[in-house]
Amino acid sequence: MGKSLVIVESPAKAKTINKFLGRDFIVMASVGHVKDLPKSKLGVDVEKGFEPQYVKIKGKAKTINELKKAGKKADKIYLAPDPDREGEAIAWHIADEVDKEGTKTSRVLFNEITEKAVKAAIKEPIELDRNKYEAQQARRILDRLVGYQVSPILWDKVRRGLSAGRVQSVAVRLICDRERAIDAFKPKEYWSITAELETPEKKSFSAKLAKLEGKKLDISNEAESTKILSDLKGADFIITDVTAREVKRRPAAPFTTSKLQMDASRKLGFSAKKTMMVAQQLYEGIDLGSEGPIGLITYMRTDSTRLSDEAVAEAREFIKETYGAEFLPAKPVEYKSKKKAQDAHEAIRPTYVRYPPESIKAKLTKDQLRLYTLIWNRFIACQMTPAIFDQTRAQIIAGKYLFTAAGSVLKFAGFMVIYTEGKEKEEEEAQEQKDGADVTLPKLEKDARLDLKKLSPLQHFTQPPPRFTEASLVKELEENGIGRPSTYAAILSTVQDRGYVEKEQRQLKPTELGVLVTDMLVENFPEILNVEFTAHMEEELDKVEDGSVEWRKVMGEFYGPFKESVVKASKEMKNMKAEETPTDLVCEKCSRPMVIKWGRLGKFLACSGYPECKSTTDFTTDESGKVTPVETKVESDEKCPKCSAPMIIKSGRFGRFLACTRYPDCKSTKAISTSVPCGEEGCDGKLVERRTKKGRVFYGCSNYPKCEYAVWKLPEQDKEGKDKKKEKA
Repeated sequence: MGKSLVIVESPAKAKTINKFLGRDFIVMASVGHVKDLPKSKLGVDVEKGFEPQYVKIKGKAKTINELKKAGKKADKIYLAPDPDREGEAIAWHIADEVDKEGTKTSRVLFNEITEKAVKAAIKEPIELDRNKYEAQQARRILDRLVGYQVSPILWDKVRRGLSAGRVQSVAVRLICDRERAIDAFKPKEYWSITAELETPEKKSFSAKLAKLEGKKLDISNEAESTKILSDLKGADFIITDVTAREVKRRPAAPFTTSKLQMDASRKLGFSAKKTMMVAQQLYEGIDLGSEGPIGLITYMRTDSTRLSDEAVAEAREFIKETYGAEFLPAKPVEYKSKKKAQDAHEAIRPTYVRYPPESIKAKLTKDQLRLYTLIWNRFIACQMTPAIFDQTRAQIIAGKYLFTAAGSVLKFAGFMVIYTEGKEKEEEEAQEQKDGADVTLPKLEKDARLDLKKLSPLQHFTQPPPRFTEASLVKELEENGIGRPSTYAAILSTVQDRGYVEKEQRQLKPTELGVLVTDMLVENFPEILNVEFTAHMEEELDKVEDGSVEWRKVMGEFYGPFKESVVKASKEMKNMKAEETPTDLVCEKCSRPMVIKWGRLGKFLACSGYPECKSTTDFTTDESGKVTPVETKVESDEKCPKCSAPMIIKSGRFGRFLACTRYPDCKSTKAISTSVPCGEEGCDGKLVERRTKKGRVFYGCSNYPKCEYAVWKLPEQDKEGKDKKKEKA
């Protein structure tokens, strides 16, 4: 009897699975996809029913040949890529190469890389799922049609290297729309009045003014506030109602992909991309020494909150032994997935309860440990009893005004002994204000008369909507049905890599380029940039997967209107390359008017006499719109290393640099060095100013390439010149 071949997509996964299956199996890795649409052309025959023209991925010929060779010798071939659409596509393409007749191949699916799960899957192989494959194929073709037909228009009208995407462009639009809402926001003044009161037992507490004659009170200015303070002079403050009750706070459901990305962002500061990279490592297997590589978490691309009975039983046993019976609910806690959830997999959870984070700490990297701990704690917490708070609310009458006081004290920690869900700052503040969190009220009795110690009026202004963080953008995408669990990290990474969005203190802000491209796409492709339309396309792809819609039908309904928009946009879209905005400035070289133009690094001032005069410079604009040129040649204290002549700071295609004043006789240049020492331990270099291919400034070590230390911003320095903050780029 010959051996069986198991093909997975990852070498790490192959190593872990090989340990489980023994000598009768050979486990090999395809290292991801083996086929894809060609990069050099559209690769989709629209006239023949959107037939894709797959080619072998460059560099994969050797891998494919090795898989073919092993497949010929094997009696059976088990295809075991990840259990999702992407994995299904990999499996189909491998099958097409190693077993064209389809006599040997079968599909195996497992949600966790454990010995029990892998062996069970091998015992019960299934057929390849054509519907799931075609759903992934339809998405790939949709994205190719949009990207390869819209992007060239942007190259022609704006600059080369830009890209448009069916989902990424909608994400950028959300960020741009939020930024516009922030810019258009006009703060509104309002006032609050807090009374400091004292009970007959001389216990103090605070109450907030809430109503006037039974109606909600809005104090819009200082005059109104002053009048109320006048009305309250001499008023009796009497408690009219006291409500004390227990409030239960239930644990959050176990992690889905989006929830994991949100919590990792809020609690660990991880980007979505980093979260998925580290989660992949935990899923594929970590070497625990004598036990070998073990998959520590279940599959991390899921929108399901379902848990296996076995996993729940293990969690309940751990809770009882570790925390006691009072932390264990009478029955297992069940969580319902959202209606639109595919529910193909379990929630993200540890594969083995017997590996608490502390027990394997030495085997994990710092990031692996932090993420594993987050997943572990949420899973255990989801099967624990609710936290219980003693919540007290009181209503206090003062003449025609009503004050309220709220307090909330933790009575029983329940699941909170191990985990609390991360929230955005604004959500936390709103919750604390509503519940009076961590505020203890003294004993209050109805009809008790209170002494007024102080009335404190305070001026406020309404705040604009906050910028998106990665966590809140993932939440927005999920709530609007844009993208799927496996796509969020790629979306967030792409919009930043393309220069459409940048981070400022963990907040996502559109760049000038991002706003420009988004406006042009919205004007010329309103349907594609429409949130509802994008969500509808995701639903159509889900229908392809469940077999209720044929994929070519979906493509045909999309492509007709889209192609019309492409043809129209190629003719009518504004040409930013030819766009010139006149200014009052004149060229220093030829005295002709200067105009604002668009280039690869954004807007710049150029002589209107181009190409006869090629004078250009950067500029700044003040609040009134006045344009001021930025000096591109700035004197420096540096001397030329070749001829000792003074050097000046110039601005060029790749940013600022030092150049000899004797140019063109001496063409010596050098990077601008700072006084900040390199942050790499043992390196004596200084940080020098550099610029990425996309024009973003960063600071790298002067000893590069021997030292690759780099930061986006210069570290803060104390008086001794020591780093306070290091941010590796």
